Amino acid sequence: MADLSFYVGVIGNVISLLVFLSPVETFWGIVRRRSTEEYECLPYICTLMSSSLWTYYGIMTPGEYLVSTVNGFGALAESIYVLIFLFFVPKSRFSKTVVMVLALNVIFPAIAIVGTRTAFGDAKTRSNSMGFICATLNISMYGSPLSAIRTVVTTRSVQFMPFWLSFFLFLNGAIWGVYAFILHDVFLLVPNGIGFLLGSMQLLIYAYYRNASLNIEDEEECFIPNNPLLA
Repeated sequence: MADLSFYVGVIGNVISLLVFLSPVETFWGIVRRRSTEEYECLPYICTLMSSSLWTYYGIMTPGEYLVSTVNGFGALAESIYVLIFLFFVPKSRFSKTVVMVLALNVIFPAIAIVGTRTAFGDAKTRSNSMGFICATLNISMYGSPLSAIRTVVTTRSVQFMPFWLSFFLFLNGAIWGVYAFILHDVFLLVPNGIGFLLGSMQLLIYAYYRNASLNIEDEEECFIPNNPLLA
């Protein structure tokens, strides 16, 4: 009979799939409008980097196959999102986006994999070092939607802050935190615990500015221009 960690891991896989699929609506809108508008690519670049290295960690670490399966799917999905973003991003932001993609999705993962395999001969040491790198990157993945906060604060609108991405990152941090606690895997526990807190923060910010924008709309609807006959 499978133990508790297996069932929690399966639930974590389902939620992680929802995390990776949550931007579909956003990118469908980008394709229809043929523009990325004010959306930020950083969340998807960071998630691609993180899921790619977690896939490698799951493959090389015994008993972590549930980590590798879902992150393998995630790496594929995020690759598609990043390619769509590159195709429709405005020319003024294209070069900057390409540099970020090359640096974070090509150069850094190659250095991390080759570096750990070259520096450490013992398989467990390689696994631990990759786990440390993945844990650090996972924190950046969970915090990456915060890159849209400046736009939210400036416009007082959550239009370009993807709600479902923040919501499922929140759930993802919670369930994988429980999974890591059961297995006593500190490399999974620390980033997912922080991810749970960052996800909570993002949802609170979304709720605050969503209410602020609704209040502004209500005020505009209730506004009655001055009647010159009553002046």
